[in-house]
Amino acid sequence: MSTDAMRLDKWLWAARFFKTRALAQKHIELGRVTVNGERAKNSKTISVGDVIDLRLNSLPYRLTVQGLNMQRRPAVEARLLYTEDEATVARREAMRELNQAAQILSDYPEGRPTKRDRRELDRFKRGWE
Repeated sequence: MSTDAMRLDKWLWAARFFKTRALAQKHIELGRVTVNGERAKNSKTISVGDVIDLRLNSLPYRLTVQGLNMQRRPAVEARLLYTEDEATVARREAMRELNQAAQILSDYPEGRPTKRDRRELDRFKRGWE
């Protein structure tokens, strides 16, 4: 972890949210990334303590920058570059479960689910109770 400021697109790449800087730049240009509540550009300079809101695969992330690294390092080291907001993590998990339920229900266009599918649905529903 080095320096005191760096480009937003490079940080998102180094923190392993995107596989390439070009993908990070595309998401920033589409307005899916904000820094401290304001829409950002690729060249936005970020520093430790900035809050980044990110929508990735329609799931929300709220990150507080804890460190800067100019190189893309292993995932274990990349996780040290930020902390996540607990409320956003809980909301993201709830959205994942709802997406999973919608996927299970949409798998039956012909009518009734099979016995195996019914068991999966029951197991999933018990998790909600």
